[in-house]
Amino acid sequence: MIDENRPDGMPAEQVLAEIRQLRAMDRPTHGGRLFAYVYDPAVPGLDALAATAYAESAHVNGLDPTAFPSLLAMENALVAAAARLLGGGPGTSAPEVVGSVTSGGTESLILAVKTARDARPDIAAPRIVVPASAHAAFAKAAHYLRVALDTVPVDPTTLRPAVADVAAAVRPETVLVACSAPSYAHGVVDPVEQIAEVAAAAGVRCHVDACFGGWTLPYLRRLGLPVPPFDLAVPGVTSISVDLHKYAYAPKGVSVLLHRDPQLRAPQYFAYADWPGYTMINPVISSTRSGGPIAAAYATLRHLGDDGYLELTRRTWAAVRTLADAVRATDGLRLVAEPESTVVCFTVEDPTLDLFLLVDELTARGWHTQPQLRYADLPASVHLTVTAAVAPRVAEFGPALVDAVAAARAAGPVALPPDLLALAGSLTPEALTPELVAGLAEGLGLGDGAGAPDRMAAVNTLLDAAPAAVRERLLVEFVGLLQRPAW
Repeated sequence: MIDENRPDGMPAEQVLAEIRQLRAMDRPTHGGRLFAYVYDPAVPGLDALAATAYAESAHVNGLDPTAFPSLLAMENALVAAAARLLGGGPGTSAPEVVGSVTSGGTESLILAVKTARDARPDIAAPRIVVPASAHAAFAKAAHYLRVALDTVPVDPTTLRPAVADVAAAVRPETVLVACSAPSYAHGVVDPVEQIAEVAAAAGVRCHVDACFGGWTLPYLRRLGLPVPPFDLAVPGVTSISVDLHKYAYAPKGVSVLLHRDPQLRAPQYFAYADWPGYTMINPVISSTRSGGPIAAAYATLRHLGDDGYLELTRRTWAAVRTLADAVRATDGLRLVAEPESTVVCFTVEDPTLDLFLLVDELTARGWHTQPQLRYADLPASVHLTVTAAVAPRVAEFGPALVDAVAAARAAGPVALPPDLLALAGSLTPEALTPELVAGLAEGLGLGDGAGAPDRMAAVNTLLDAAPAAVRERLLVEFVGLLQRPAW
């Protein structure tokens, strides 16, 4: 138990020991066994370099670039590096590309939507068109910015939207059409060229969300993979985003949002002078910004270099192929999509094999994966984000997968009471009273300060049976139960 009530303060070493004690509860961020949330290149010394660079600029404030020109120089260098990688800069079809450094992919996408919305003040009720597979941050942006979200279904086989459906979804009120390169859930690249052409023909901006794969797709292409056109080299693409804290392997959180030219970026800024304080001018959502993440990203990019990223991508792709082979060789499993980036996504085909139990069995064996619930015609699946750190351990995954499948099959599917499953499938969010949620949480082992249970199959089975709106409400309530102080 942490003692928060020490008016005399604590010695530095004791504070650090306390943090280490807390960190021991976390999933491992290194070692190649966590397939979500973190990106580990397994490069010796890189963590120490990034931490030192972070400390050097931790107290630098990005609020005013005239006061801290070092941060401005590093931001411009990061933007230039992203632009060169993604089809922009001198000698390209986007020679005037400009950009901003944000705190992450969600902020980049919110700003892309804001910029498109604010560029069309004549539209009273703006809308954006996105594939159903687009990152949930687009829905968050629409919610925050009061923009209507028009989702286009994806084909259950190709996992991509039909271009004709995208075209049909564009209305006079549409201010932005978006696509993914690749989609997070399945790792497939949308038909960017054709979607950008549709957007351009309608006079609408087109944003490519390359937050997840923008730093690997160009290197995969150099390694000989048939990566389709997706970046600023594509006519009609007006903006693109890439996260440096993903496959550029920088510490969190750093993303870059690029616009084809300065005029397109202009509505992104917020300026305000009608008060007695300093005139506020912000290119991103935050005003005060620590220079730490930016300096750490700058140091990471400078240290690894182009050749380093090519080699890291080569190792990652080798690991992807080995993992995919392990899935193909395991009875009862199938790949949801043939890998074309750094994602391996698979599902179960055997009714005696419970996917959520399989996830728990893999966790028990030290392999931390990400379950994805059913959506429309798409089955529940297991998502593996593959990084370079997986490569040295990848040969161990196949036997562990076979063993986990056998254990899950022997245990049989999760057996929740039929009445509970029926209730989950028929409830509306409005019917979820605090008492009902508390009862569900208690039955699933949540609440009372116990934290999340070690095994999540029962929770995921209940969520999988519920409509999306009920899932959202249940998750809000469940996470709210976890996020309470221990008095």
